[in-house]
Amino acid sequence: MLQIPAWKRVLILGLIALGLLYAVPNLFYNRVEQRNDAIANMERSGVETPEDLAAKAGWPNWMPSGLVNLGLDLRGGAHLLGEVHVADVYKARMDSLWPELRDALVAQRETIGAVRRVTAPDGQLIIEIGNADQIAKAVEIARGMATPVTSISGAGSTDLDIKGSGNRLTVQLSDAEKAATDDRTVQQSLEIIRRRIDEVGTREPTIMRQGADRILIQVPGIGSAEELKQLIGTTAKLTFNPVVSRGTDANARPAAGQVVLPSLDEQGIYYTLEQNPVVTGEDLTDARPSFDQNGQPSVDFRFGPAGAKRFGAYTSANIGQPFAIVLDNQVISAPVIRQAITTGSGQISGSMDVEGSTRLAVLLRAGALPAEMTFLEERTIGPELGQDSIDAGRLSSIIATGAVVAYMIASYGLFGVFASVAVILNVILILSIMSMMGATLTLPGIAGIVLTVGTAVDANVIIYERIREELRRGKRVAKAIDDGFNEAMSAIIDANVTSFIAAMVMFFLGSGPVKGFAVTLTIGLVTSVFTAIFLTRLLIVFWLDLRKPKQLVL
Repeated sequence: MLQIPAWKRVLILGLIALGLLYAVPNLFYNRVEQRNDAIANMERSGVETPEDLAAKAGWPNWMPSGLVNLGLDLRGGAHLLGEVHVADVYKARMDSLWPELRDALVAQRETIGAVRRVTAPDGQLIIEIGNADQIAKAVEIARGMATPVTSISGAGSTDLDIKGSGNRLTVQLSDAEKAATDDRTVQQSLEIIRRRIDEVGTREPTIMRQGADRILIQVPGIGSAEELKQLIGTTAKLTFNPVVSRGTDANARPAAGQVVLPSLDEQGIYYTLEQNPVVTGEDLTDARPSFDQNGQPSVDFRFGPAGAKRFGAYTSANIGQPFAIVLDNQVISAPVIRQAITTGSGQISGSMDVEGSTRLAVLLRAGALPAEMTFLEERTIGPELGQDSIDAGRLSSIIATGAVVAYMIASYGLFGVFASVAVILNVILILSIMSMMGATLTLPGIAGIVLTVGTAVDANVIIYERIREELRRGKRVAKAIDDGFNEAMSAIIDANVTSFIAAMVMFFLGSGPVKGFAVTLTIGLVTSVFTAIFLTRLLIVFWLDLRKPKQLVL
């Protein structure tokens, strides 16, 4: 029957009320945005300024504060497409390997003769030995420096490709290690760029990998592409500091020459550290995920000669004591020194999984971009153009909605009014869901909303036409309406499922603007089915209960 149980009526109206509540912040966009920025600034700095407190007080705490984030084309900002020179890392790896390999070869000088590095192409290390007949021994020594490749595709391979010919030893990264290094280099660049951009409090930046060695960076609200390039080029501050104590008091007063810093992963934990670091990120040449002697995930790191000397002296004198690895004034790890680290290489192990070791290695290397980045494309979108886009999108949405409402009322009278109410609430529900998700609205997203407005009444049209057919057959009003809804259900589901499949294909195979369009279209499909089938039916039931009509002209 057409009657709707009381619990279902409450549920439908409750969902509508919830949608309206979450959409309200978008009517006070600037005020809510300032409040969210103030909270983020206080969490980042730990200091509550009068301006932040005033902005925070500008919006009630009990109200939702989620907004539909405006994309680059609506807010204005900067767009960069950068290419990472991954081959730069190969040369750096060979340069850092040379001192250790040289010492190992020199230790066997009586057997292999004099050792000398000669000029080689970037990414290769070529060494000449005095006794050519002992090249096999030199190869054996070099292979002792190789370690397994820590990647799924490189399982069973080592990181070095070593060959001996005549009196020359040639060392370079293996193909498996190059692939793993390329991936780590791009991921590291992504991490550095994201940390640099997040640090200045930008809103909803888009930072993603494109292809093998390219990174797309879109930052709404920033002044220019040149400003963004300068921001990305800023070097993160990485230090290795002695630990004085560990506690939970953020306001602890350190002694002279000490500093209190929060832990990155341990919420509410603060470390008191010596302010002067033992070594800094400038001394670190490499950090890679690995496994310790027990097969547990760990991180291997390597210092340059000067850093190795200072770190070796410190670890020799502080066995059993913790030291802190600090990145951007946050303690990312505080391992205990188990033995003196005098070789310039060390290992961080503990309670971590493979994902954690990979992340820690990325953070350790996040002191500076690992390789040069060339910007292939840069574009600045001014806020005026963004405002024009917003105005054009708003106008197109208003015109589309007005035209649909006028057509439905002209075609179906009062039932057209019910459908129009459903369409308007459908748009509000789309915005509320996007606010809850923190989704970003772009011009293609507005196009998706406009398309949803145009297609949202399809279900109502199908239902109303079925009701007309039932009335022509002489059925009573309530029976005709009930049968009309029931008979139209399969056609509505089929039509929206096919549209949903198309939207999913666009979302998973598309990128950028195509994904934005797919997101709003998908949300619109779900909300339009809800409003057409459930909300419109509820409005008609309320009307029937109130008027109890004997006849219906539709």
